[in-house]
Amino acid sequence: MGKSGADIGVVAGLVRASFLVNAVYTESAREYGLTVQQGQLLCVLMGRPYGMGDLGATLGLEKSSLTGLVDRAVKRGLVRREPDPDDRRAVHVVLTGAGHDLAEDFYAAACRRVDELAASLSTADRDRLAALLGTIVRENQAPTVFLDALQP
Repeated sequence: MGKSGADIGVVAGLVRASFLVNAVYTESAREYGLTVQQGQLLCVLMGRPYGMGDLGATLGLEKSSLTGLVDRAVKRGLVRREPDPDDRRAVHVVLTGAGHDLAEDFYAAACRRVDELAASLSTADRDRLAALLGTIVRENQAPTVFLDALQP
């Protein structure tokens, strides 16, 4: 690869980078006994409790898939359903203590591993990459399925 990295285009670069990130995320989830979707669920809920509708939209899941995912997480003691104070028919999905602890450990491990993908970049290049990716994410209104990474 040339010094500028310009020998691959934006599309190939983004797609290939997404495969790298997905592989790292999958491996991290596996090490913590989670599926990728369970890992995403825990990371999303680290930010705040969600109603089922908002949670489905954020994770890109249909109602039946989301219900199964939440049911399995409830059975594992990772989340619980709480009544929505504003709507008796609705519930919020909330991390349990065990779910919060697992989410924090998984999140930290996944962040470390993803961060290692850019380890060879200079600080200036890392900052530039973060700025460019931030622009893409904001302009495309990507859902917050992963909190802004804490700086290692």
